[in-house]
Amino acid sequence: MANNSNIYDLIIVGAGAAGLSAAIYAGRAKMKTLVVEKSDVGGQIKITAEVANYPGIVSVSGADLAAEMKKQALNFGATFVTGDISQVDFSQDIKSVQTQQGDAYSALGVIIATGAKPRKLGFEGEQEFVGRGIAYCATCDGEFFAGKDVFVIGAGFAAAEEAIFLTRYASKVTVIARKPEFSCSKTIADKVLAHEKIEVKFNTELLYVRGDKVVKEAKFVNNQTKETWLHKVDKGTFGVFIFVGYEPESEVFKGHVLMDEKGYIPIDEDMQTNVPGIYAAGDIRPKRLRQLVTATSDGAVAATAAEKYIADIKSKLDIVITAEPEQKSDGHIEDEVFDEDVSTQIKYVMERCVEDVIICAILQPNCPLSDSIRGFLKGFSEVTDRMPIRIYEKGESPETEAKITTEHYPIIALFDKSESYTGIGFHGVPGGHELESFILAIYNAAGPGQSIPEPLEERIRKLKPCQLKIAVSLSCTMCPELVQNCQRMAMLNKDISAEMVDLQFFSELREEFDIMSVPALIVNDNDVLFGKKSIEELVIYLE
Repeated sequence: MANNSNIYDLIIVGAGAAGLSAAIYAGRAKMKTLVVEKSDVGGQIKITAEVANYPGIVSVSGADLAAEMKKQALNFGATFVTGDISQVDFSQDIKSVQTQQGDAYSALGVIIATGAKPRKLGFEGEQEFVGRGIAYCATCDGEFFAGKDVFVIGAGFAAAEEAIFLTRYASKVTVIARKPEFSCSKTIADKVLAHEKIEVKFNTELLYVRGDKVVKEAKFVNNQTKETWLHKVDKGTFGVFIFVGYEPESEVFKGHVLMDEKGYIPIDEDMQTNVPGIYAAGDIRPKRLRQLVTATSDGAVAATAAEKYIADIKSKLDIVITAEPEQKSDGHIEDEVFDEDVSTQIKYVMERCVEDVIICAILQPNCPLSDSIRGFLKGFSEVTDRMPIRIYEKGESPETEAKITTEHYPIIALFDKSESYTGIGFHGVPGGHELESFILAIYNAAGPGQSIPEPLEERIRKLKPCQLKIAVSLSCTMCPELVQNCQRMAMLNKDISAEMVDLQFFSELREEFDIMSVPALIVNDNDVLFGKKSIEELVIYLE
């Protein structure tokens, strides 16, 4: 009988509600389980302000629920890694997946739980004004429209829920619904209709948005009477949030499993695709009800079915899958800054670093952000003393400041063992979704770092000098991927700098570049790119 510690029983691609549920059930069944997620865990629930329709829970934030689900999965032994799947091979008994970062993993079974992304409408101006008035995530971008009018396009659950959330910031929210009534539950529809800051216009559609640097006007039409009306501002701008459904994140699996005409992956009652050992769960599959409760149900069914299939394959191949000796799935709370899961992750990564990385903070007096950074680094040092930490007040170490050459303070900057600036900096506390960016930045600076395909690495090393500033919000689930990709490039090319900027504390950048959506990548203090970008896409743009 072959004994193999390099193969997993089960790989779960995606860590939304379906993926997390599958990880809990798979871990509880004592399967060696790997969860691969391209950003932070939680999927759509992570950006949901309030979950009030999950059985047994009266009310909870989506972020808190996702954190608890991950904790459950970790307690049952599941392993989580960050990676964006770029290639798969499902043709053999042992399945394999590979990430854009160059990491490859093998398993006897795979659950596809990549979910779906917001669908675009295609109206005039939609693409042109993304990030400058057009948005798709209320949690990420709502704060940029404080005191402004906001239009919410859609009549489903997401539109209704996000309309209520946006009332925290907007002076007025107008819901534009193509249909004569809401398509979500009557309970939440009634809350929207009764809200004093929300107006609902049924049988209405958006024709276009126009403006200069930002959205200045939008034209609407009543699809019954054909009457049109215009919303226009002379000063400032307004927001248009699109919530009109989703499209499946299935591109990488085309040609490997059967899909329908819309890109969804059909399954049987066990969540199995047309390929034995490959399952699909959650919003990636065709279904009538796309809710948290059905996603978790899908994950549980898929993991349970996979357990039987994997047992049969083990018998057929006569192999035993053993856990990695160094794997740690539990932990202990070390301090009040980082919980047990985060402490475990920090220790796990720091133990694998080859060289020292100097974590240097340049702080400002009488600055709340500086105080927060100081507390963050204190908590980090209490979890691990693996990396030296230096904290200076502005002007206290001119030599250090000269090496960083930044105009924005405070900053956490990473220096290599020879005390050279790596080009990686954080203007803000790298907490929330950006904590993983901070940990990975240290790992990449200390080595061995995340692998990148050699041809792509060569192209990065040949790029011309450039300064990258990644404007983020710590509540944004899409920001970390862009931060990590930019900073990985900075580690490979000494002429590239990549600094995260928390827009909450640097409003001057938001105003200078008319940023109303994150992530926003400012290139050489000139051009601005909005949305997630892979390393390949960044290289193509910078070449």
